[in-house]
Amino acid sequence: MNTELTRLLEEYEKHIIGQDTTIKLVLSSILAGGHVLIEGVPGTGKTQMVKSLATLIGGDFNRIQFTPDLLPSDITGSTIYNLKEGSFQTIKGPIFANILLADEINRTPAKTQAALLEAMEEKQVTIQGETYLLPHVFFVVATQNPIEFEGTYTLPEAQQDRFLFKLTIDFPAFEEEKNILKQVLHKGVQSNQQEAVISIEQFEAMQKEMNEIVLSDSILEYIMKIVRKTREAESIRFGASTRAAISIGKAAKSWAYLSGRDYVTPDDVKMVSRPALRHRIQLAPHVELEGMTVDEIIQEVVGSIAVPR
Repeated sequence: MNTELTRLLEEYEKHIIGQDTTIKLVLSSILAGGHVLIEGVPGTGKTQMVKSLATLIGGDFNRIQFTPDLLPSDITGSTIYNLKEGSFQTIKGPIFANILLADEINRTPAKTQAALLEAMEEKQVTIQGETYLLPHVFFVVATQNPIEFEGTYTLPEAQQDRFLFKLTIDFPAFEEEKNILKQVLHKGVQSNQQEAVISIEQFEAMQKEMNEIVLSDSILEYIMKIVRKTREAESIRFGASTRAAISIGKAAKSWAYLSGRDYVTPDDVKMVSRPALRHRIQLAPHVELEGMTVDEIIQEVVGSIAVPR
């Protein structure tokens, strides 16, 4: 692992207590050029996690609170007539940032949710027929609340598939939560003061380095066997797509990079399989009735595939 990446990870873990694996997965996703869907109860530090990352890499950060009356133009931007200039002027929306937090994305209708699709996939936005490129480092983190479903709009499968990972955040352990309280209550506002440890240009260079990580044919076949098994298993109603296999491959490379290696191992694939698959498969009705979870089924599927030597 290079020095800049080590410093970045150390500072990130220092400010976000008790979520070491989650923040490594978030960092893996942005390195791989993907996006993250986070599910967790309010008050577990989701916003702080995303905002801290933006600060540490020297990137621009914007947050959108999704509501039922939010329009697509509120995200992407719009064109207005400037009376003083006597011409139309494009006002760019909050999506023009390096890191965008789409807070409670399931509180807005599908039409507005879909406004993110082109941006997430193509890294560009169309406003009144004109196409505008987004920054090279562009990362969407969408959150949803798992405990309130009244007045919410479930994310369509096609949109969920655009996210590299779906992460779940739970309450921290007792000692970790105690340390969070100490950090905030004893140090006050100073605990939130952060500075960039690298520049956005240095982070772009890291993304290029990550692309050079070696993914051998045996590991590629291992990924394919896992994905194809999800289509054959009786416990799964709808299996994972080819995009899921690509996502696992990219995520495994970035996890290996974060681990200081220049090649992917089967353990890297196992590590990223659950967050990369849990939003891309649907369980069979009889399995849901038995109380099995998606994570348990993914673990069974991965465990049933022989590990390459």
